[in-house]
Amino acid sequence: MSKTENTARLVLVTGGARSGKSSFAERYVAAHGERIAYIATAQIFDDEMRYRVKLHRARRPAAWQTYEAPFDAENAIAEAAKTHDALLFDCLTVYLSNLLCQLPEEQLKDEDAVYKLAQDAAQKLILAAQASGALCVFVTNEVGAGIVPENALARLYRDIAGLTNQAFARAAEEVYLTVSGIPVELKKLEEIN
Repeated sequence: MSKTENTARLVLVTGGARSGKSSFAERYVAAHGERIAYIATAQIFDDEMRYRVKLHRARRPAAWQTYEAPFDAENAIAEAAKTHDALLFDCLTVYLSNLLCQLPEEQLKDEDAVYKLAQDAAQKLILAAQASGALCVFVTNEVGAGIVPENALARLYRDIAGLTNQAFARAAEEVYLTVSGIPVELKKLEEIN
């Protein structure tokens, strides 16, 4: 598919942990793009994350170009779009975690400021995707479907992730929920309120 056919198309793929969302998103971009960029947001701090990154790298074709973007990922989107017709951003919730973890503890106590920071970061990514002229597939986690977290930071993260997912879903042409490895396209099911 040529870049003109993919012009500024935003797709959101969501689901729980190990739901198959990343592998579905990888298949999706492979089927809809020729020159594919992978925007990686993870930072490797421990063996568990090292192993997860290893699994993701092993699944990706060697021809895909990886852009490491734990911060300021809107710049990576703009750069990748110059030479690629499809971009896979994996993932939004890790990106939000990066943003929160860099903040000093005192700043985390100002929930309004943290919400604003997350909202601004999400808006920058959406605008970069819309300006890219490429197919942009964003992977994210549904983190609010379980029990209410015990601590305030985890609750703040859960809420910010949910609001960010909603913003991306509104901006996206297609939204897939992946459960047990099966993707379901949600916007086709959406009722107009």
